[in-house]
Amino acid sequence: MALAEPIAAADVATDDILALNNVEVIFNDVILVLRGMSMAARRGQITALLGANGAGKSTTLKAISGLLHTEDGEVTRGTIHYDGVDVTRTSPDRKVKNGLFLVMEGRGIVQDMTITENLRLGAFTRPGADVKHDIEEVYEYFPRLRERKGLAGYLSGGEQQMLAIGRAMMAKPKLILMDEPSMGLSPLLVKEVFGIIRRLNKELGLSILLVEQNANMALKAADYGYIMENGKIVLDGTGEALSENEDVKEFYLGGGERRSFKAVKSFRRRKRWL
Repeated sequence: MALAEPIAAADVATDDILALNNVEVIFNDVILVLRGMSMAARRGQITALLGANGAGKSTTLKAISGLLHTEDGEVTRGTIHYDGVDVTRTSPDRKVKNGLFLVMEGRGIVQDMTITENLRLGAFTRPGADVKHDIEEVYEYFPRLRERKGLAGYLSGGEQQMLAIGRAMMAKPKLILMDEPSMGLSPLLVKEVFGIIRRLNKELGLSILLVEQNANMALKAADYGYIMENGKIVLDGTGEALSENEDVKEFYLGGGERRSFKAVKSFRRRKRWL
């Protein structure tokens, strides 16, 4: 199979490695999911995209990575720029070759292949690469994978997530999109995985766009964050600022100021951004 041609280099450098401008996505020519989605991810930073189930977070990642067609979805309006280049209509394989990699929800590893085979698969777009050296680098971040033998399908959920991230590392990406990396993991493993995500960002300079239901962990890790509802961004700010926002505390972090039962109404406080 012939490898895709690289995307043309950007003419102008930008601090944003990713920028979505007024993106609209429709499924089956009928269902409008993204409704003028606009956001950006800074180069070398962790950006969190938060929201309730059905808000359009995973659809956003599929639009960026070019995988909408697998579910009869299409970007019908707006633009997606990666590394300064318009990639709205660019094929997924070209995006991977040029450093944009999606770690899918549910890990997406090949369960009847070994750990080594899964890692080698991640380097497919890099012919002539020193794969053995790159695998050793992955094992430095995920020493548990070195100890495991046999097929990837027999790994625990946490180990499979580590393998999925390790496979992304093998592609030598500039930007990794992560879809629910904590899903199905114990609290201890969630803490470990997020620690590794922060290390990858700090030590390798990877830009990361993180979609996550665990808003508390995501905002602690993120430099900047966006809150998404009904297919569009309703609030954004630094991770620290969003963590302190009273609306975010109440609706996403399960916190907020305690109130007397005498003052409690029969309805929840209306979200100010709606």
